Amino acid sequence: MLAVAAAVSLWACGHQTQPAEEAEASNRAPATPSELAPTTQSQAPSGDSRPVIAAFGDSLSAGFGLDPGQSFPDDLQRDLDAAGYKYRVVNLGVSGDTTTDGAERLPSVLAVRPAIVILEFGGNDGLRGLPVAAAKANLEKIIQAIQSSGAKVVLAGMTLPRNYGPEYIHAFEQMYVALADRYKLARIPFLLEGVGGNPNLMQPDGIHPTAQGAEIVANTVMRYLAPLLRKS
Repeated sequence: MLAVAAAVSLWACGHQTQPAEEAEASNRAPATPSELAPTTQSQAPSGDSRPVIAAFGDSLSAGFGLDPGQSFPDDLQRDLDAAGYKYRVVNLGVSGDTTTDGAERLPSVLAVRPAIVILEFGGNDGLRGLPVAAAKANLEKIIQAIQSSGAKVVLAGMTLPRNYGPEYIHAFEQMYVALADRYKLARIPFLLEGVGGNPNLMQPDGIHPTAQGAEIVANTVMRYLAPLLRKS
């Protein structure tokens, strides 16, 4: 965890007073309906019977600041195809979303009937200093609904800049550990492993990966996802 802490300390440098969602808002015009749509096609092409992997989260899933086709879910699709796995990745990321927004969007993920959900929420809750107990309750609601549908969950963990204080950061990080243990989930300890804190892999906002960084994020996701996959 020390490596993660060091990485995030660098990642947050110069951004300690501006939450991620505020930085996003200051760098973009108001979103249009088309910009809020998933970046990866959510409707299966005619005759496409591949099981679905849904990337359900916030701006890190949505690919904020990247060109179409450069988000980590897009890279994950290419990685799956190259490895011979017959799955279709659906991007259900929306920039700025909190766990509360995710819970409200549960119908969107259940509607695509996923076999696996990469659950990536919590960063915006933490950066806003929202109660960890509330974020945990929201994630628990999402996990229960997804598992009740028969899908598996891969939980993407995050951490926070050091200025949020050791007690809050510990509670935030342990939220993911506790949920993964209770619901027997595959857990990615830190989604931005090897990316956060590296200016060559992060956009100028210091928050979101570049296209190259997103490729590394996809590789990280693939490591934890692969044991759940099957080749047809």
